[in-house]
Amino acid sequence: MKRLTTSLFAGSLALCSALSTASTNPTQDYKKLHDIADAVSAQRIQQDIEKLVSFGTRHTLSETESDTRGIGAARRWIKAEFDKISEACGGCLKVYMQSEVIEGEKRIPEPTEVVNVIAVQQGTSDPDRYVVMSGDIDSRVSDVMDATSDAPGANDNASGVAGALEAARVLSQYTFNGSIVYAALSGEEQGLFGGKIMAKQAKKDGWRIKAVLNNDMIGNIEGVNGVINNTTARLFAEGTRVTETDKEARTRRFTGGEVDSPSRNLARYIDILADSYIENLDTMLIYRLDRFGRGGHHRPFNAEGFPAIRIMETNENYQRQHQDLRTENGIEYGDTLDGVDFDYAAKLTGLNAVALAAMSWAPAPPSQVEIEGAVQPSTTLSWQGLDPQANPQLAGYRVYWRRTASPQWEYSRFVGKVTEATLENVVIDNYFFGVASVSEDGTESPVVFPGAAGSFGDN
Repeated sequence: MKRLTTSLFAGSLALCSALSTASTNPTQDYKKLHDIADAVSAQRIQQDIEKLVSFGTRHTLSETESDTRGIGAARRWIKAEFDKISEACGGCLKVYMQSEVIEGEKRIPEPTEVVNVIAVQQGTSDPDRYVVMSGDIDSRVSDVMDATSDAPGANDNASGVAGALEAARVLSQYTFNGSIVYAALSGEEQGLFGGKIMAKQAKKDGWRIKAVLNNDMIGNIEGVNGVINNTTARLFAEGTRVTETDKEARTRRFTGGEVDSPSRNLARYIDILADSYIENLDTMLIYRLDRFGRGGHHRPFNAEGFPAIRIMETNENYQRQHQDLRTENGIEYGDTLDGVDFDYAAKLTGLNAVALAAMSWAPAPPSQVEIEGAVQPSTTLSWQGLDPQANPQLAGYRVYWRRTASPQWEYSRFVGKVTEATLENVVIDNYFFGVASVSEDGTESPVVFPGAAGSFGDN
């Protein structure tokens, strides 16, 4: 691979702006991504949510033998739907159940089989590189141990599972360089067990997971605070990665990276895609692992070192979450179908589908990104070149930089098929930097911040 030196003058903001015009969009208005967003059906999502609600309860400890009630019936139906999708695309999905018996836990005291339903759409040139969309099968009422009362779980989280099914229907009509995984996970309300099972197995199997998009409640638009809004969504992403070593923490203290974990740069990437491809949707980057005192199925993947974020509605309604079905003082409690806006759920599903497609068509994110330039007038970035067999679509790399207080990448320059680039007179102390891989059709990977703090893993 060649090296490149490009002359850029940090003192000229006009020049920086000119260089960055239309270049911080990771897809350059790619028509296929518009087609994918448009193909998502609110009607099909509604039908799937209604079917999941019809099982009465999907509590992790609920009935497993019945064909009409309980989590056993629900997971068998989900698998059958993935099988139908695979049949329609000529067997393009590998569909299977993944399980582990959990016991001796506060919320799972007796031996219980926790079962995930997984569908894998294998990539053509880089099948061991994965991006994941997940939702949760299980539901609950006020008492987290009540496995018999009706727990519709229409929004929490039939909406996320329906989104994964619909994304599979749409994306299975295409082929991709990398692999896409659609996952319906169990045991979330009892302690994130389905995510733990899948993340642990993925690490054991050597999956190179570059993104996990956990969808947990993507259908409610009416907040408990009275706000009604179908135009925004939240992206929760951890800052400093939980797997950081003491040595890496010491390095980060002096070089930065507190807001540039791979999860954060994954969220930035999706934020740009929302602006470009999803009509009337503004995503909010939340610089936090999750909501206060609460958790979601992206966390087990973060715990294994994988980039993972939570995608969800902006305005939660706590009267519709984890509630017995009842009416008190004129207020109706419970997570029922009338609390789901299916068009909104389709909008967030479209965002997921676009993100999965863009990352799977793009080359892998660069690895071993390094930076130098202390007490120098210029900044040099270097990285390991991608394997051309796994990434035949690679056109080259793009260097990004932004002011340290800016939430989103501001400036960029395409530098070609090189493994090193120097930004002349761009002082390392004044900006944050990163590198993305670019395909011949313009799709890009997420930006990778230098060092362990920002690494998406090896390729």
